[in-house]
Amino acid sequence: MARYRGPKSKVSRKFNEPIFGPSKALQKKAYPPGQHGRGRRRKQSEYAIQLAEKQKAKYIYGVLERQFSNLFDKASSKGGVTGEVLLQLLEARLDNTVFRLGIAPTRRAARQLVSHKHITVNGEVVNIPSFSLRVGDVIGVRERSKSLEAITESLAVYSNRKYPWLEWESSDMTGKVISVPERDLIPENINEQLIVELYSK
Repeated sequence: MARYRGPKSKVSRKFNEPIFGPSKALQKKAYPPGQHGRGRRRKQSEYAIQLAEKQKAKYIYGVLERQFSNLFDKASSKGGVTGEVLLQLLEARLDNTVFRLGIAPTRRAARQLVSHKHITVNGEVVNIPSFSLRVGDVIGVRERSKSLEAITESLAVYSNRKYPWLEWESSDMTGKVISVPERDLIPENINEQLIVELYSK
């Protein structure tokens, strides 16, 4: 399965945001990476700003170029505001939902849990991280995986994260998609309009 394998701290410093989760590098070096990182940076073009926003969204959700482009095409063909629909499609990915429910501490960890067949959807094992969930779908931890240390430790720390479009039942380790998230409920710092403008060129 293709995914970004490069240095995470450099990406976080590039956008000055904890893209892959908390980063000590941002605290130590609050400037972009590279030998000219501390120097005066020239003004970015409109295209560069739009491209950077798309790249940031791709890194945050762990999506590669072709997947992202396909999701944008899908969002464009649906009714509603294209940028908002795009984020809703990204949020509906199985790996992202596993992360949001607190079953995994990061999206990378969530992707691994899904790939290794620890996660079920509506009672059936699903090992495709990009699987798109719908309202009413029930996400659970496979019975024999419920005692997995990585999962129990993550739930102990992160299961208190609450999102209005998700419902978590700790007694049987299941979560349910109860609605499609509105834009103001999605916490990611992404200017989706810039992405729409980029693809509209």
